[in-house]
Amino acid sequence: MRALQLTAWQHDPELRDVAEPDPGPGEVVVKIGGAGVCHSDLHLLYEFPPGLMPYSPPFTLGHENAGWVHALGAGVTGLEVGEPVAVYGAWGCGHCIRCRRGDENYCVNPAAAGAPGGLGRDGGMAPYLLVPSSRLVVPLGDLDPVAAAPLTDAGLTPYHAIRRSLPKLVPGSTAVAIGVGGLGHLGVQLLAALTATRVIAVDQRPEALELARASGAEVTVTAGPDAAAEIRDATGGVGADVVLDFVGAEATMQLGVKVARPMGDLTVVGIAGGSLPFGFFSVPYELSLQTTYWGSVPELMELLALARRGVVRAEYTTFSLADAPQAYEALRSGTLRGRAVVVP
Repeated sequence: MRALQLTAWQHDPELRDVAEPDPGPGEVVVKIGGAGVCHSDLHLLYEFPPGLMPYSPPFTLGHENAGWVHALGAGVTGLEVGEPVAVYGAWGCGHCIRCRRGDENYCVNPAAAGAPGGLGRDGGMAPYLLVPSSRLVVPLGDLDPVAAAPLTDAGLTPYHAIRRSLPKLVPGSTAVAIGVGGLGHLGVQLLAALTATRVIAVDQRPEALELARASGAEVTVTAGPDAAAEIRDATGGVGADVVLDFVGAEATMQLGVKVARPMGDLTVVGIAGGSLPFGFFSVPYELSLQTTYWGSVPELMELLALARRGVVRAEYTTFSLADAPQAYEALRSGTLRGRAVVVP
């Protein structure tokens, strides 16, 4: 079968012929309906030098996956061939206390777990994906796998971040979403659907701000030197109770500190590599600074339940497997609206 692979660090992805997977005991082969194209793949493809990660190419890209059960390994129960499923992407060891409660994204034994699919092991940008355990697939119900694929990361990651801050997202509060692309537009939807907060969206692209308004943002602000003052004015000078930085660059993190209010949350979701000085006088009093990584298996189930009710929906453009390299080029150039999904 054909697969889109990372063949070398700091190198364009390549379509290659690989063997079709065969499930061993406890494993599941999923026929891929959709594989999301994630901005973090660009860091993987073009920025990471050899030796930085504890794994090496080649491997098939694609860590946002959904499709149908194709084959079951010995001992797998509770699933049927042909059943539509989403693939939980943060593969843990399955045995530690965090994995046992569904928080495989924070597995205690990452070395034992190995790399996730698409991030060191073969992912979903191919007709078939080998999933190492049936616990990592979640039934989709009547959701279209193409529409569901981006939710496994681009939806789950902001859902997890927002869920952590729910006690602060009360009536009269304000949340700021910085960067409203693939993750951010879903974050805006979830803020509008799950909370009574007022949502302010920040981006440098007019089309992204248009998508943010359509997703539920009440105020949109163009990124730039006047953004902090505009956000402050929009909050009556008080600042934001929760800031979600879906970019994670130094400039966006600095903006987050400038517009957050005391006792607020600043959560960095994006992995653009920025950093902040942290000290008694460098951030508002009692501001909580945090990062997040993906979300839990139960949270994915909750998110898919919201999607089945029509509460959240990813905006996406589809690409064939043959055109998957063009999807990454569109992502690099910033011309995508929402997410890209490869349909093998």
